[in-house]
Amino acid sequence: MPADSDPRGKRALRLASGTALCLAISFGLDLPIPMIAPVLGLFLLASMNRPLSLKSGLGLILVVLFTTASGLLLSPLLRHYPASGVLLIGLGLFLAFRYGLRGGNSLVSLFLVIGLTMISAAGTIDFRLAATVVEALAKGLLVAVLVMGLCHWLLPEAPDAPAPPAPPVLPEREASRMALRASLVVLPAFLLALTDPLGYMPIILKSVSLGRQSCVTAAQGAARELLGSTLLGGALAIVFWCALSLFVSLWMFFLWMLLFGLVAARKLYRLSPTRHPPSFWLNTLATLIILLGQSVQDSVAGKDVYTAFAVRMGLFIAVTLYACLMLRLLEPQPRAPRKPGFFRRLPFGRLNRSPP
Repeated sequence: MPADSDPRGKRALRLASGTALCLAISFGLDLPIPMIAPVLGLFLLASMNRPLSLKSGLGLILVVLFTTASGLLLSPLLRHYPASGVLLIGLGLFLAFRYGLRGGNSLVSLFLVIGLTMISAAGTIDFRLAATVVEALAKGLLVAVLVMGLCHWLLPEAPDAPAPPAPPVLPEREASRMALRASLVVLPAFLLALTDPLGYMPIILKSVSLGRQSCVTAAQGAARELLGSTLLGGALAIVFWCALSLFVSLWMFFLWMLLFGLVAARKLYRLSPTRHPPSFWLNTLATLIILLGQSVQDSVAGKDVYTAFAVRMGLFIAVTLYACLMLRLLEPQPRAPRKPGFFRRLPFGRLNRSPP
């Protein structure tokens, strides 16, 4: 493909600039849970190469409000009947992941998972906290959709650029197995968040990202991809924090995010090929944003940033190792060829199959 018709350069620049702009806007406007907007912007820009129309964008926001309301409905059940509530959350996660794997809208599936986990966990403590999470999701998505439209206006996709291939629709049995695996990846983080929903929101976001990644990762390379992307995201977050500490300002926050996003986006779109698949770099960027966003909030709140980062990174690694274990346990094993029975191995056991 000629260089001038290769759309990957524009796509990488859109992904990096859009994610950095979402980050700057969400922290600049002091949105609730500001890390949500750049994470959603990252997923939108990575999965769609065409801008959303005004009608589609408003429709998506309404869908998000309705899907996340499922978490509000389950919060009273979790408070009064926790065992039944957790079972219903697990069933809802299975159905949401299965819907996406069977050809459904991946964004609707993502918001269903977020609504079932983040909002229901927050609602067990306080209804107003759950409403704050709904507000954060709605505002974060609105920022992501607007930034996506602006990036496509500044860096339009070529009319003859090939569209990304649609994700394959898995057979019913395979989709159910992978949905069960993804649900089991998310559930422990959700149970942990029930003890302190506001403190463990980053763990839920990380587990949702791992659940999505587990749907496209083979068990053979699970440890390398899941754990490697988590560790690399943590290392990049440390380098980012040290660089940002040299000159702290929102402008430098945006520029550093743009630089780190460009480095990862070039590898994600194979402009700088590596042996890792695109999902590895997408998970690396998501981990970087979650860790960095929470560290900035810890700094504003006057907490010990380094201790909190170490604890959070340890939890991220534990959740990732658990996800690798689930991928190993729920990977179908090849059937060994059946050995002939004792009588079939005897000479007279083959007499009836000899030619006349």
